Amino acid sequence: MSDEKPSEKPVVLTCAQPTGRLHLGNYLGAVKNWVSMMDGNECYFGVVDMHAITIKYTPAELRKNTLDCVAQYLACGLDPQKCSIFVQSHVIGHTELAWVLGCITPLGQLERMTQFKDKAKKQESVGAGLLTYPILMAADILIYNADFVPVGEDQKQHLELTRDLAEKFNYMYSDTFKIPEPHIGKAGARIMSLQSPESKMSKSDANQGGTIYLMEEPSSIHKKIMSAVTDSGAEIIARPDKPGVSNLLSMMGVATGKSIPELEKEFAGCGYGDFKKAVADSVVSMLEPVRNRYLELCKDKAYLEQVLKTGAETAQKRAYKTLAKVYKKVGFYERIR
Repeated sequence: MSDEKPSEKPVVLTCAQPTGRLHLGNYLGAVKNWVSMMDGNECYFGVVDMHAITIKYTPAELRKNTLDCVAQYLACGLDPQKCSIFVQSHVIGHTELAWVLGCITPLGQLERMTQFKDKAKKQESVGAGLLTYPILMAADILIYNADFVPVGEDQKQHLELTRDLAEKFNYMYSDTFKIPEPHIGKAGARIMSLQSPESKMSKSDANQGGTIYLMEEPSSIHKKIMSAVTDSGAEIIARPDKPGVSNLLSMMGVATGKSIPELEKEFAGCGYGDFKKAVADSVVSMLEPVRNRYLELCKDKAYLEQVLKTGAETAQKRAYKTLAKVYKKVGFYERIR
């Protein structure tokens, strides 16, 4: 429950770090679902640059990647006329709410976070920001009083903490926050690595031949798909014992809109070479308009900045409303104007 008057549309909030290039799995597993949510919801899409500094980074690259991230999202179909696209550090309230929430968060709960334990093992020294990362993520969500949050498997634990903190705050200070629900997008193809089809496609894959990036040259996409791992036997069929071929069928199914059984019938009796070429052609055709739009947007920095300015202004209005309620309820003396 929350003491906020319900808006006409459900509020959707999702954020991503500006950590570089989007790959095919990101596009099909997340961004396409975001695009479908713009109609019928009040959507906020944040580029969380504050989260990006919890691990080693280069400031100049962070600035470049932030704007590049926006260009990629717009190229993928996010429409600034239908949603608010903003940068986390441009909106006052995220860190302020994180401090308040941090004061009611048990330390042990943070130390048990799977992502913290995994990332801490990979760093020589661990900053407090890495430990408190989930609190800032909770603030990112609750500052907008979101109804739904599209999340992947790796963020479910963090959303549970967000829900716990919202309930705890409401119990301590009276109803303030909605309890956000995870949004599970339409089931789609799970895109796996071209070189290790038992693993998800990832930009951190040691073998980059297994990952297709949205803005990659068509010739490079062709080369990677033609070199994709296949399986023993010549049948082009989706089966658990044929993960390589199954993955390629999934890709082509998404790119062409055809079902897996249709594709299996279409390529019955064909060799892997002809099949891979057809897959490559279909993926390149699907991504070509996205890549062309991205290249256009990269030439228009003023437009990208205007999108962020407008998005931040809309987000700020909502964030201020929430923050004012929180400050009053926790007992902060009202600012003298």
